[in-house]
Amino acid sequence: MARPNNPASDDPAHETIYALSSGAPPAAIAIVRISGAAARETLVALAGDLPPPRRASYRRIHDRDGDLLDHAMLLWLPGPGTATGEDLAELHLHGGRAVVSATLSALQAMGLRMAEPGEFTRRALFNGRLDLTAVEGLADLLAAETESQRREALRRADGVLGRKLATWMQRLTDIAAAIEVEIDYDGEELAVENTHRVAMAALSSEIGAALAMPPAERLRDGLRVVIVGPPNAGKSTLFNALVGADAAIVSDIAGTTRDAIERPLSIDGMPIVLIDTAGLRDSSDPIEAIGVARAQRERQSADLVLDLVGNGEGASNVIAVAPKADAVRARAGALAVSAQDGIGLDALRRRIAIACAGLLPGEGEVALDRRYRVALAKVRTELETAVGADDALLVAEHVRLARAHLGGLIGGGDVEAMLDALFGRFCLGK
Repeated sequence: MARPNNPASDDPAHETIYALSSGAPPAAIAIVRISGAAARETLVALAGDLPPPRRASYRRIHDRDGDLLDHAMLLWLPGPGTATGEDLAELHLHGGRAVVSATLSALQAMGLRMAEPGEFTRRALFNGRLDLTAVEGLADLLAAETESQRREALRRADGVLGRKLATWMQRLTDIAAAIEVEIDYDGEELAVENTHRVAMAALSSEIGAALAMPPAERLRDGLRVVIVGPPNAGKSTLFNALVGADAAIVSDIAGTTRDAIERPLSIDGMPIVLIDTAGLRDSSDPIEAIGVARAQRERQSADLVLDLVGNGEGASNVIAVAPKADAVRARAGALAVSAQDGIGLDALRRRIAIACAGLLPGEGEVALDRRYRVALAKVRTELETAVGADDALLVAEHVRLARAHLGGLIGGGDVEAMLDALFGRFCLGK
């Protein structure tokens, strides 16, 4: 059987790669992807002929020695209109371990290379099938665990953020081109037209509005909801009731909880990290004192606090909770809750959901993570400096710097280190 031509190269991007793109076997179906210049020859070598483009076709596939590997459905997707921008093939196999292992071994024997994590998506980026924002959205989509994370990741993967950045880049390019025309025309007597200043100020304002939105880390990592109160206030019991498991030790002995305990959960599709803390009190026990100090730090950094002793006045991120409502009368201003009887738990979850919704991006908004916020803050600084400058040469330079910072987000510039970290989050077949 002919061996596909997949010459070794100093540039791995020129090699034809393969990987299992579905879940680990055993499964009903296993999907193996092949991408690169030798994809066509590989399909012919496996199946004896080339299936019609973009039409699932049944074939018996064989290894290079002619031994039957499986009865499979094959897809032939000629480039460049594919997910990777290259010739692409898919083998839809029976999902047994032996079938998958034999097929992967056959592809290796044909001279193809096993893909590295995220390599299919990396090729999609470099071949212009995805921009950097969509790639990051795809990574978030693969990691999404809650409904809000899924919706946000899909917006990114669909290119919502990329299109916004591209629009801003086009406006910057138009401004830069107009200023360069004035410089070439006016010689040394340079002045920037007011229309350019207005355009730069408007763009700066739009970027400022985007920077004011809730950060993506809250959505990706979960909102930190911290339960605080004195010893024996019912913090651990409430914690267990909200997470639906006996995650924290419950005892009548004061100071049982010595360290912060975290558990992720979803409330109304929003990602939350619920944190139980040590009871707040003065303690001569050095270990307990460390726990109290950590509890105070958790409260200070919390997105939302469930306060089991206060009334919630004067703080927008505090919900006052009166636990043990089955045995103790609730204090004024606090939500009565009993983890034992379930009293008030649904009302507390609704209060948490309402509070957290205001801390996350709204419907249709795209959150910015730290890399985007840092770069866009630099873009805005350059634009504000340009608006205030008198010399057109200085204005042009600041606009050029703004375009460079923005280009780094879209995919230009030196982003190799960031790409290595990003694609490391992907599986082999992605």
